Amino acid sequence: MEAEIREIRDHIGRHPPFDGLSDDLLDEVAGAVEIAYFKAGTNISERDGPVQALSYIRSGAVEVYLHNGKLYNRLGEGDIFGQLDLLRNRPVRFPVQAIEDTLIYLIPKPVFDRLCAADDDFADFVELSGSRLKSTVEQSQRNNDMMATPVRRLISRLPVMIEESATVQEAARLMTENDVSSVLLLKSGNGEDSARTFADAEGRQWLLTGMITDKDLRQRIVAEGASTQTPLSSISHGWLISIQSNESVNEAMLTMLRNNIQRLPILHRRRPVGVVYLSDIVRYETNNSVYLVNNIFSRTSVKALSRLTPEVRASFVRLVDEGATSRMIGGAMSSVGRSLMRRLVELAEADLGPPPVPYCFMVHGSLARNDQSITTDQDNAMVLHDTFDPKRHDDYFWELARRVSDGLNACGYPYCKGGVMATNAHWRQPLARWKRYFSDWIAKPDPQRLLHSCIFFDLDAVHGEARFVEELQDLIAAQAKASPRFLAALARNALGRTPPLGFFRTFVLEQDGRHNNSINIKRRGIAPLNDVIRVHALGVGSRAQNGFARLDEITGAGALPAGQTDKLSYALEFLSIVRMRHQAQEIKDDHEPHNAIQPEQVSASERHNLKEAFQILSNAQSFLRFRYPSPGR
Repeated sequence: MEAEIREIRDHIGRHPPFDGLSDDLLDEVAGAVEIAYFKAGTNISERDGPVQALSYIRSGAVEVYLHNGKLYNRLGEGDIFGQLDLLRNRPVRFPVQAIEDTLIYLIPKPVFDRLCAADDDFADFVELSGSRLKSTVEQSQRNNDMMATPVRRLISRLPVMIEESATVQEAARLMTENDVSSVLLLKSGNGEDSARTFADAEGRQWLLTGMITDKDLRQRIVAEGASTQTPLSSISHGWLISIQSNESVNEAMLTMLRNNIQRLPILHRRRPVGVVYLSDIVRYETNNSVYLVNNIFSRTSVKALSRLTPEVRASFVRLVDEGATSRMIGGAMSSVGRSLMRRLVELAEADLGPPPVPYCFMVHGSLARNDQSITTDQDNAMVLHDTFDPKRHDDYFWELARRVSDGLNACGYPYCKGGVMATNAHWRQPLARWKRYFSDWIAKPDPQRLLHSCIFFDLDAVHGEARFVEELQDLIAAQAKASPRFLAALARNALGRTPPLGFFRTFVLEQDGRHNNSINIKRRGIAPLNDVIRVHALGVGSRAQNGFARLDEITGAGALPAGQTDKLSYALEFLSIVRMRHQAQEIKDDHEPHNAIQPEQVSASERHNLKEAFQILSNAQSFLRFRYPSPGR
């Protein structure tokens, strides 16, 4: 019997919401489980029947039906049902039927109630109707508010400490032996206020009283000709600034700056655990995207910029490892991409001279949406002043575009295979021509024009006359919203890339040779999701470019049923962060990052979340057909 209980515990412990329970609660659940078996076609629960337990699917599959008999959901291994009826003490509202031979673990209501009372995350999960995706994304966001990295992560060694009764010579010898520039001063804590003392490994009580640095030895001993036998207590300042180990790196830096100090003792409660130097923070911040952007603008050649590629990747990995959301990471990587592009333009203009007419470098795709990852090509174009004369001016702008495009390629942003770059004369045009482009694409949405719409309708200015791009954004927002035919055509075009879901509980995997048995999470998930969001955003006249910002405006306009934009937001966040985590791991493994995810290499919980996110995408695509019908239908 013990082996059976252990097997139950191990299985439920791998699936939400049980995977976050304490060992004691898991043991309680496993010991209370009752097991039920249902053959395919058997009714598991009927409408208005009693609900006495939470049902957990150990194996097999079930279907959940609405009151009118329509299929509501399909559930498989690791899924739960019946939680809302238990919470509300009501009979069954949605009948459940086994569609395969199914084994169910029944968790009695008293145990269910105890779990809800004892574990807030469990309670949140079941109250949210068992949405793993919503629970996962919201928990991640709660954990990463302000993205505060604890300063203890910068500690590389234990602090060097000495009793304050020791001599200056003893301190100097200890500092030399340990190759440090400071020591912490201690005195016996016997008889002192216990609230200020800490115990060492031998149980002795100590009080931290100060710090001596090599600067103190120079200024107060050597420069003044004092004896090396001077006790440390006589040259100690008598005060000490420190912070707790769980404070943020940012707080450590501010503390140092406010007090004009170079070293900061780090305490765990009252016990010293290390000393952080200002140089540690500077070194840490070299992988920070803000530092990286500043570094970009200090480089004076394409070759020097290209040498920053490892730092760009290190910054990306650091953001992922610290648990930043995809929106944070996308914003940071987009800032880096924009800065590289601007610096390349500045270097080119320095060589070529000032432009003959005003212009704007315009970007599309992930850089325009502010959601760039570490693997992306370049999509850019050039909007020129309407006084542009090709014969007199185009040699300059072609050379400018070439230098920027070649520079981006050297910095790790490969050329666009589709030729969407300012080096292509078709995408290097006056503002008036661009306006005709967009008006024509909206008025006559054939397949080629729809392709251009999907590429160019995410647009933003990077360098130059931003007002040119703003005029194009205004034109798109006004004309697309007023064109039902265009929106209907764009909606149908957004159905071309479907999520990789099989008929039931399976993924449709890629078979492309290089990444066999995988899912291209960008092509089959993130890109079509952005396509869906773009259609709705254009339908409400939004000028936003970022997917999450567009969803905010779609919500404000009331364009989708209640709760639907939240689901799209959860799906976009989860798919994006899974992609970024996968790419960060590839970089750490010294592999080239890519977008292919192999489902068997992710956890069971993550597979469930992937399926839920893909199902949200599938439902959203289905809704497009009804929300934007073709005129005349």
